[in-house]
Amino acid sequence: MENWLHKQADLKPNQLALIAENKQYTFAQLEQIVIKRAQQLMTILDDNRRVGVLTTNCLAGYVTILALQQLGRQLVLLNRRLAKPELEDQIDQAQLTQIVQDDAFELDLSNTQQFTFHYLSQLAGQPAEILADFKEDQVTSIMFTSGTTGRPKGVEQSFGNHFYSAMGSVLNLGLLPDDCWLAAVPIFHISGFSIMMRSLIYGIPVRLYDHFDAHQINADLLAGRGSIISLVPVMFEKMLADLPRNQAYPASFRQVLLGGGPVKQVTLVASQTRGISITQCYGMTETASQIIALNPKDAAAKLGSVGKPLFPVSLRIVQQDSEGLGQLEVKAPNIAVGYLNQADKYQASFDDGWFKTGDLGWQDDEGFIYIKGRQGDMISSGGENVFPQEIEAVYRHLPEIEDMVVVGVPDTQWGSVPVALVKFKSDAFLSVADLRNYGREQLAHYKVPHDFVEYSNDWPRTASGKIQRYRLVTEYQNIKKRPS
Repeated sequence: MENWLHKQADLKPNQLALIAENKQYTFAQLEQIVIKRAQQLMTILDDNRRVGVLTTNCLAGYVTILALQQLGRQLVLLNRRLAKPELEDQIDQAQLTQIVQDDAFELDLSNTQQFTFHYLSQLAGQPAEILADFKEDQVTSIMFTSGTTGRPKGVEQSFGNHFYSAMGSVLNLGLLPDDCWLAAVPIFHISGFSIMMRSLIYGIPVRLYDHFDAHQINADLLAGRGSIISLVPVMFEKMLADLPRNQAYPASFRQVLLGGGPVKQVTLVASQTRGISITQCYGMTETASQIIALNPKDAAAKLGSVGKPLFPVSLRIVQQDSEGLGQLEVKAPNIAVGYLNQADKYQASFDDGWFKTGDLGWQDDEGFIYIKGRQGDMISSGGENVFPQEIEAVYRHLPEIEDMVVVGVPDTQWGSVPVALVKFKSDAFLSVADLRNYGREQLAHYKVPHDFVEYSNDWPRTASGKIQRYRLVTEYQNIKKRPS
């Protein structure tokens, strides 16, 4: 395929491509500033094909991501919310030697050169060889996700993965000449990065927000400045709460793409009352965004469903129990092409050509999919995936702790939050404040348990010796009910 940015600059030079930091750029203008940044990057880049990126949703980060893509470098998109040990583990896995980062990022990371966007902007630049074509099987982005063991895996996404993901989305949502996609989700996540790729493939503009502000986004939507937005449920709930009761979004705003966790019934009812069209969806980093989506017209009748597989996607449910609950497996051209340095794990994630999502679900008589939960006991908290084993492994380094089990409990704001049941060693103890502070030094804040309780009984286990986490959720709730 011809270079997507260059193609749009050729086909639609005067079409708006990006609105960011109160400035507007056409595709021709965007291509110019991206090429300039590519030339600046050539001044500092070594021969490593992978380059780390640490960025907020800022214009400089957006441009730098596209510039590295133009140079054929593999973008290793790092989550700047992670703690230093977590980032350094991912840097080591990706064998990164250089990182480009937003000016506000302050951590000094080991064994790698760090260059701020401001530093890059001061360079004169040198000639850069821009990719003429994007090959379908060529890896362009790597994002880390966590497996059921808790250690992050680098997901290798190709140009073809992103192209077919965009095709599945547009065949579901449609495309209008005046469409503009609002990006308030992080561009270092697949949810935000996929918006960038759709812009290049569809030839539509992105309105980029440096942070989520429900009031500002509502003001823009009410003024007709956007037609589609990607959100996680907690973000949409805040927008509904901020939206004045006597106001409604204009007809030009046509869709909320909602994923990252279950949607409350009250939220669905409120959106229907306000005339807001929602497309609930399901996807993974390994599928380069959504692969299942619920059409808005089916939302009321199929409450709780994530919908049906999108056009390029085939789905089956295997090892079903008596109620039809089983493991979801998919085939699609947007399945990631590999796991970084873990070919064995990548091969093991397939069953006769079908990708094992690791999620449990069932399908009704009309083909609608319902997700029951993650095989690996993943906790979905505010759109972030939290894995108990990862948290437990970090806390077991403390000399006072004999053992710990983390479970997810319902939360009105975040959907679910991690809490910890702790066994201390004899004559040892740490306060909740001590445990929380330790976690914030070692983990991203959203992974730090919201509560810690001391637990002295034997862990409930299956016949094969595995801990029954669902029973510990009840145990935790019972402990919290006891008089203090």
